[in-house]
Amino acid sequence: MKIELNRQAQISLSKQIFQEIADRIQSGYFPGGARLPSIRKLAKELSVSPVTVIQAFTMLEKEKYITRVQGKGTFVNEMSDTQDHDMVTMLQIPDYLHRAQQLYYSQHPAKLNFSLSVVDPSLLPAQILSNHVKELIQTHPELLVQYGEIQGAFPLRQAFAKYLNREKIPITAEDILVTNGSQQGIDLVARCFLGPGDIVITEEVTYPGAIDVFRSRGATVLPVPMDQEGISINHLIRLLDTYQPQLIYTIPTYQNPTGRVMSERRRKQLLEIAEEVNCLILEDDPWSEIYFDAPPPAHIKSFDRKGHVIYLKGLSKMLAPGCRVGFLSAEKSILRRLLGTKTNADMGNPLFNQWIILPIFQQQSLDQLVQQLRDQLKYRRDLSIKLLKKHALAKINWIYPKGGFNIWITLPEHINCTELLFYAKQQGVDFFPGSACYPTNPQHNHLRLSFTNSTEKQIALGIPLLCKIIDEYIANEKQGTTNDLPGF
Repeated sequence: MKIELNRQAQISLSKQIFQEIADRIQSGYFPGGARLPSIRKLAKELSVSPVTVIQAFTMLEKEKYITRVQGKGTFVNEMSDTQDHDMVTMLQIPDYLHRAQQLYYSQHPAKLNFSLSVVDPSLLPAQILSNHVKELIQTHPELLVQYGEIQGAFPLRQAFAKYLNREKIPITAEDILVTNGSQQGIDLVARCFLGPGDIVITEEVTYPGAIDVFRSRGATVLPVPMDQEGISINHLIRLLDTYQPQLIYTIPTYQNPTGRVMSERRRKQLLEIAEEVNCLILEDDPWSEIYFDAPPPAHIKSFDRKGHVIYLKGLSKMLAPGCRVGFLSAEKSILRRLLGTKTNADMGNPLFNQWIILPIFQQQSLDQLVQQLRDQLKYRRDLSIKLLKKHALAKINWIYPKGGFNIWITLPEHINCTELLFYAKQQGVDFFPGSACYPTNPQHNHLRLSFTNSTEKQIALGIPLLCKIIDEYIANEKQGTTNDLPGF
């Protein structure tokens, strides 16, 4: 059984084994009736003591995931959802896929869900998109039965190019590759330019979906500390004395998860370094349009004259998550290689989805839609901060976000937010544990609170409740009674 254990985490190895096996039982990987490896065998495979496995199995049995039969072995209980027993053999084929952290933490969301960096669907232009769909079906039904260009629909690429021209990035439609969202963009860059042992440099904490992709390619991810201006250039230079990176991955504008904004000076310095060491920068821009005060500095790509920057733009979060449309922009020789990788991946985005969002760009209605969204999210940001100031303990700190979707919260050093999460879920509140945002040496006393996915009512209910849960957890942790809390 392949389980990746984090031996530096504060959460015990037995709990990690319990969580991994429970996850696989719930997903159907281990169907009802399946026999688990023996305690001795599993302990040997995972390089842990038999006592650790016994503790994990005891937790699984207590939660009714398994039954241990004396002299026969340990068996998975039948779950409430019907399993397809004809697929047992196929489901039990082992794999080498790195378990995505986001998938793990996004399963079984609570009613008050602050874990996902997405927009409340009621704020998105569903009716406008619906009207576009109806019109397209009537006027261009052939889009439903045609493949499009692998690089993306030319009119949409033209619209994207004009959009970037406004951002002082001088490109044409030929410099654009349409992707199935920003996650695929990261994956395409990683598939094209990264292999086992290659070095990727990121901010100290970063987007977990990118960490998972880089690890899946066998790359070594090296984090660099941040300060108020973004990634620390001094720390980066010292790192480059030892390592030659293939890629620098950065989210310079309203960084995920911290919300920090890299200064223009720092952006130019980062580009100069990439040129000096001859490596690529992947500039991930999920939400630079969502600023609540002054607009952010210019994109790193706007300063790029030598082709070292690959610019990645995700549009799903702001417009139409169901369409899954984003794009990459890069120097032509780089883009040709990415196009080849895209060809191997999926032969191009669905044509119909691209045409759905095209009128928003062509009719210049995007600015109005973004301004409306910005106003709504600013109010939710302000409400969230107001409630944190009112209800949070003095020892709890956060970074005030000037844009984006998230608030990065820091608790006292001895608090483990991964364990806190399981306690909070029992009371109906969700957040994203900050430890998942660390490429290496995770700190466990941070959490990411996403305020954009909740209604104002949910924020008004959820944040005071979360603060109360944190207070209770800290109080019980001091008394050494957290194991007696619900969910432990």
